[in-house]
Amino acid sequence: MDADLDLLRAWQAGDSGAGERLFRRHYKLVLRFFHNKAGAQAHDLVQRTFLGCLEARARIRGEVSFRAFLFGIARNVLFDHYRLARRDQEHLDFTTATAEDLRPTPSSLLGHAREVELLLRALRQIPLEAQIILEMYYWEGMRAHEIGEALEMPEPTVRTKIRRARLRLEQVIQARQTVPALRQSTVEGLETWARRIRDEIGA
Repeated sequence: MDADLDLLRAWQAGDSGAGERLFRRHYKLVLRFFHNKAGAQAHDLVQRTFLGCLEARARIRGEVSFRAFLFGIARNVLFDHYRLARRDQEHLDFTTATAEDLRPTPSSLLGHAREVELLLRALRQIPLEAQIILEMYYWEGMRAHEIGEALEMPEPTVRTKIRRARLRLEQVIQARQTVPALRQSTVEGLETWARRIRDEIGA
């Protein structure tokens, strides 16, 4: 994203307006990241993410996409949010803990279509790390190397985690849904449902 790079360089050089434009450009992207994980706290966590980005702007390297850097900060903000909310914060393992375990939300969520509601619920019941990776891949259209930049993982590791996360998600959907046609359409149409959710949250 050359526009991001141009704005980033101008911001790092002292142009505060460039920084504001950069944040506006990515606000909804970060809000989507928190939407199905933090509920009513999502907007506050978005602000914390951009504050963290502001504090770290001098460390952003041009060879790493700004979007990947932003997701890396958002992931850390989310993990800190969960840790602070729990007494056993030192023992949280985000490769096994799910968003449903950490912060249950009302059952309504978006849920205008049964498929969307099923997918949202299923995402919240897989390990948080897996949820983040699938949402980056399907909702945001990020490639494996960019996800790796955001999460500080080698690209082959990311590709393996995408496959495993999708399998885990499919297993949850299979277990939760008793209507075969709906279950199958949701699994096969993951990209379609992900786009629908993205559009409902805000493109």
